[in-house]
Amino acid sequence: MTPIPNPFKARLREPGAQIGLWLALADAYAAEVCAGAGFDWLVVDGEHAPNDLRSILAQLQALAPYPSHPVVRTPVGETWMIKQLLDIGAQTLLVPMVETPEQATALVAATRYPPEGVRGVGAAIARASRFDRQAGYLHAAGSEICLLVQIETRLGLDNLDAIAAIDGVDGLFIGPADLSASMGYLDNPTAPEVQSAIEDALRRIGASGKAAGILMGDEALARRYIELGARFVAVGTDIGLLSRNAGALAARYGAGPEAHGSGTADTGARTY
Repeated sequence: MTPIPNPFKARLREPGAQIGLWLALADAYAAEVCAGAGFDWLVVDGEHAPNDLRSILAQLQALAPYPSHPVVRTPVGETWMIKQLLDIGAQTLLVPMVETPEQATALVAATRYPPEGVRGVGAAIARASRFDRQAGYLHAAGSEICLLVQIETRLGLDNLDAIAAIDGVDGLFIGPADLSASMGYLDNPTAPEVQSAIEDALRRIGASGKAAGILMGDEALARRYIELGARFVAVGTDIGLLSRNAGALAARYGAGPEAHGSGTADTGARTY
């Protein structure tokens, strides 16, 4: 039985970049607004946004009728948490702070049923199996699960090649904000040393045969990463879009902090 297909995973094997947007408002209504914008993928953020299992479920349900593929970022790479997210229907997971091949191996095991892994068997009551209406789900689910791991520390960079070699890791995602902090450049992901490390990492990921990804709001840098072979690139956040455009609209009418000179410039390079 073929499982519910994962178009995002399939496209990672094809030329070109998938363009995404970060969803941090933690609201299903806002997620649905963004789903109609035409992005290839949307990240439902469980690490830094105020989401829980039920709010993530609500966003998955809101996104379901749209072609934009939901990617769920876990708060941490815990087996029990991955089990719950897979059961509510997440097919693509983005796991932060992966630093060693041992971590990556454990994450792959968490996404697979025994004997290949340790995922708990509860598909009979899970949304993932269409509530046990999808025949053969237990045997076929693993082939359509997409595991993306975040490389965002010096240690992660040191172990990048070993992590990329783990079977079952589909993509490696560079986190510029945490990486810049780990390298001693807090709040400065555009520092030349950080950019050099990012470009080197993107090349190494591509050479491994795995898909490289990144979040970058600066358009010139985002396009540069695509030129270097990044296959899934998030180019902004819902909060950033709302904050900047709301502030700009207020300023046009002489209101808000920007109109009074108390606003903070945002180049778009800050990432989360």
